[in-house]
Amino acid sequence: MRVISRVSIWKHDCLYNCVLSRLAISLLALLPCSVQALQLADTPVVAASKTPLPSAPEPTIDTSDSSADDTSPPLTLTEALALAERNSPRLHAAAARSARAAGATQTAKAYTNPQVEYLGGHQSSRDVAVPGLPGLLQHFGVQQTMEIPSERDARQRVANLARTSSDFSLANEHLSVVANVKHAFYDVLRRKQEIVHAQENLSLVEDLRRRVEVEVSVGEKGRLELTRAEAELARARFILRSARIHLADSIAVLRVAIAAPADRTLDPQGDLDPAIQLQPLPQLREAVLRNHPVMEQSRTDVLEAEASLKHEQTLRLPQPTFEAEYEPQPDLAFWRVGVMIPLPLWDRRRGQIQEATAYIRESAATRDQRQLELVSALERAYEQYQLADQQVTSLQAGSLLEAESAVDAAQSAYHFGERGIVEVLDAQRVLQSVRSDLLDAQYARQSAIIDLEELGAITPGGRP
Repeated sequence: MRVISRVSIWKHDCLYNCVLSRLAISLLALLPCSVQALQLADTPVVAASKTPLPSAPEPTIDTSDSSADDTSPPLTLTEALALAERNSPRLHAAAARSARAAGATQTAKAYTNPQVEYLGGHQSSRDVAVPGLPGLLQHFGVQQTMEIPSERDARQRVANLARTSSDFSLANEHLSVVANVKHAFYDVLRRKQEIVHAQENLSLVEDLRRRVEVEVSVGEKGRLELTRAEAELARARFILRSARIHLADSIAVLRVAIAAPADRTLDPQGDLDPAIQLQPLPQLREAVLRNHPVMEQSRTDVLEAEASLKHEQTLRLPQPTFEAEYEPQPDLAFWRVGVMIPLPLWDRRRGQIQEATAYIRESAATRDQRQLELVSALERAYEQYQLADQQVTSLQAGSLLEAESAVDAAQSAYHFGERGIVEVLDAQRVLQSVRSDLLDAQYARQSAIIDLEELGAITPGGRP
């Protein structure tokens, strides 16, 4: 019993300290306005009833989108994807890697060029019994290395698999770029909607403050009501400015994602996608592991590593070089035909074979790791979509309607004098919080849809 009583006392103390802390923060926030209200309270009451109360200076807030020009055409998602397709450095680099791999396949198909040799000089006779005739000495030679068919086939297979792997890499890079563009595009739409909510909240608070100012000037309300309204007005303006900063950041991220020109003004227009019906997770997992470019690339890399091992093993076979030469001398001429075969006595390519074997194990481990990452990303996106969709449905069907009804009821009660301004401001804060939660949930659902599209679980149209 002592332990339970001590725990209860500790909880009571924590709650009491929390309430005191929040009360202190609220008093500090209202202290400058309270001082101004006390200074105004020292003036005669008759003068206050005749002269309107001085209102706080209202900074001018531009409600238009500072990042978009009225004359610029709106940017749709299709146009944004087309700009990224045309200007993205990531896609250009991936396409260049694919072209380089295609060039490597041509290199692997090429035959070894023959070598032509020519030597020229002068021959002089020596003082011997049978000297040679002096004159021009020439030497002509031709060498041709003969490729082993198995080595040539293995070399071409390695090059072809490398090209296939680069093509899958290009496809995966394309999916990643498209997903980044969509994330940035929908984030801008989200920030623009936040500005709309902030502007609505600011308009309501400004109207409420004007009403309170009139009521205080005629003596129907106390000056503390006006102080609270001005504090809430400053808060609403701060929220609007913060939303504009977030919008500017989102547009900057979108500009990088689509590689838009510096002189192009971006004004994205569109809506978030509606809910979709997903297939069971095991079916999506099987489809992703079977068709995703990352898995295709990983499996191709394993085959390329195995082909590289085969190529290194075939290189142990000596490749003969056939040689033919002709040499005319002043007194005689002769020709020779021969073959040159390297002897693999000291180098049996053991090091290269060990490297190729280790590369097979590395490629297989990379394939398994990518499979784990894909499965984890799919489960995360699948669960995120389910939770976000449930949250959107719950907020739209319940909390949002209740918050809007609470604001209407509080405003009506305030107009009839049954409630104070605190109840109206509290109801408006709850409505803003619910709207923010709903917008975050809608964006989370849209983000999950984009991730599922990138994973290949659904098509861009939302179909599994």
